[in-house]
Amino acid sequence: MNDHILEMKFITKEFPGVKALDEVSFSVKRGEIHCLVGENGAGKSTLMKVLSGVYPFGEYTGEIYLNGVEQKFSGINDSKKAGIAIIYQELALIPEMSVYENIFLGHEISNNGIAVNWNETIKQATEMLKKVRLNVNPATKVKDLGVGKQQLIEIAKALTQDVKLLILDEPTSSLNEDDCENLFELLRDLKKHGVTSILISHKLKEVINIGDTVTVLRDGRTISTLDAHKGEVSENVLIKQMVGREINNIYPPRRKAVGNEVVLEVKNLNAYNPRIGRDVLKDINFNIKKGEIVGFAGLVGSGRTELALSLFGNPVGYQIEGELYINGKKKKFNHPRQAIKAGVAYVTEDRKGNGLILIQDVKQNISLANLDRVSMRGVVNENSEFTIATEYKDALDIRTPSIEQKVLNLSGGNQQKVSVAKWLFVDPEILILDEPTRGIDVGAKYEIYTIMNRLAEEGKSIIMISSELPEILGMSDRIYVVSSGRISGEMPVEEATQEKIMHMATN
Repeated sequence: MNDHILEMKFITKEFPGVKALDEVSFSVKRGEIHCLVGENGAGKSTLMKVLSGVYPFGEYTGEIYLNGVEQKFSGINDSKKAGIAIIYQELALIPEMSVYENIFLGHEISNNGIAVNWNETIKQATEMLKKVRLNVNPATKVKDLGVGKQQLIEIAKALTQDVKLLILDEPTSSLNEDDCENLFELLRDLKKHGVTSILISHKLKEVINIGDTVTVLRDGRTISTLDAHKGEVSENVLIKQMVGREINNIYPPRRKAVGNEVVLEVKNLNAYNPRIGRDVLKDINFNIKKGEIVGFAGLVGSGRTELALSLFGNPVGYQIEGELYINGKKKKFNHPRQAIKAGVAYVTEDRKGNGLILIQDVKQNISLANLDRVSMRGVVNENSEFTIATEYKDALDIRTPSIEQKVLNLSGGNQQKVSVAKWLFVDPEILILDEPTRGIDVGAKYEIYTIMNRLAEEGKSIIMISSELPEILGMSDRIYVVSSGRISGEMPVEEATQEKIMHMATN
């Protein structure tokens, strides 16, 4: 019997002006956890979309074999029937529906094919929740659960359809360390019960921790397949094969340019969220100096994003008390427009949902936050927009065939650069970066870090929110730790360690 559950041979997939996959061959052994790594734009997600039928047979060339039998999927339902399930980074759950409704959505348990058998649905959903080790009431609405638990619900949903090959695309991008480890324990347990997993991840330490085998893609081609159990996998090896060169220091060196001038100061900030009926920020005090990169660390849900939104005109409608000073002048923002006018910009953690308009092109997204500068009497001057977008494309090395390319067709790293360019175009004095490298590869991260360093050296003040402690330590001049809506600690980076930060974050 063939020991490979999956073989993909010479897969080629083209989009207008771009060859996303160039004769990629990829095989997965039965009962392993196989990691797929590569820079953004390397072709990982495209390859999995070919496998899952999102791109049906006829839209690509090459062959797919499942358990030795050639497959020609015409759609995602065909791949599901064959035992393949794919869970995307953006979860496909209905927030207002219950856990049990989501688990069986699209393949409901019915009475004689007429009405849904709710009693049996709840019973089987409860069994599936036990299988994925999730202790929640199946009647709970999905919107009331954290991202880690929602991830497990997606897996439970896949298991109800007798999945044999489980694909997870960046499953840990929004998870804390406990949720990540819980997910990995589940994958190991599923492996014992005959479920093979393909894991796409940019987090190389996770890949080394969980993977039996690792395949590296670069520029739409297969570079190597490495056996972790033979000692072939290390962070340095993966980085070199992913980017085609060695990156000896993940965090670029920076000339210290921090001045003594306090640009932003916050005093006794409190925020109450009426939607959930509780305080999200309590007695927040901090300051940022000219040319300083200040890291805000803390667990997911600690209040870091709420703090950023409170500084950026409060678009979510918190009830806010406290004082905000910019260059010594007291300010009060009731709308993001006022924050932008005062020199504050915010790059959201959710670039696809809130940061960019994916169906518009690169130049339209870059000009979006400062249309007045490229408009006259309410009409956009397309020549000015084109010129400015080209300048930012070159300055930030945004890799796109054209600035008229739709943003949805760019890699995650290049989408992030467009998001940064959009806010640099308003010429802010204070730039808030919320998870600036989430879901992008090591090469693109280095480029984002280089941009941050350059901005700081130009005198911009940067607030960086990150869940990755090495990033906080590698890029910050000073660190604040947020825990349960409060600042639980402050320290210069020279005094900081991961252990010290985690102690404060869990206080």
